[in-house]
Amino acid sequence: MTDAKPAVQKVQTYGKKKHAIAVVTCQKGKGLIRVNGIPLNNVKPEGLRLKLQEPILLAGKAKFRNLDMRLRVRGGGHTSQIFALRQAIAKAVVAYYQKFVDEPSKMEIKDAYMNQDRTLLIADPRRTEMKKFGGSGARSRYAKSYR
Repeated sequence: MTDAKPAVQKVQTYGKKKHAIAVVTCQKGKGLIRVNGIPLNNVKPEGLRLKLQEPILLAGKAKFRNLDMRLRVRGGGHTSQIFALRQAIAKAVVAYYQKFVDEPSKMEIKDAYMNQDRTLLIADPRRTEMKKFGGSGARSRYAKSYR
């Protein structure tokens, strides 16, 4: 019973955008970030790759050098998945620094995120409005005809 394993420093957080949900497991490591098993710099679409790297660029690459992140995302479209992933990454870094590092560095990261974009840490509550009868969509109505 003397072979006690050291406790793994790990946090798990999530990010949401519309119907896309991203779950990230962040632990001490050597800087690996993988999205559904694919390295971060190979994620498609290429146009949104910079948006996905935004949390890393804002906090500084040095903060991510000793962290491994495994991200899983499902649901929604391409853009929603990217925005859910970037929120999950940002929340994971803040949670990891709060739990295992120190409060001043956590506040520094959090302030950088909040000054840039609030949706990095706080989910967007907007959802699509339900379609109603009498029209083709949520608000539009069928044209009224008198003949």
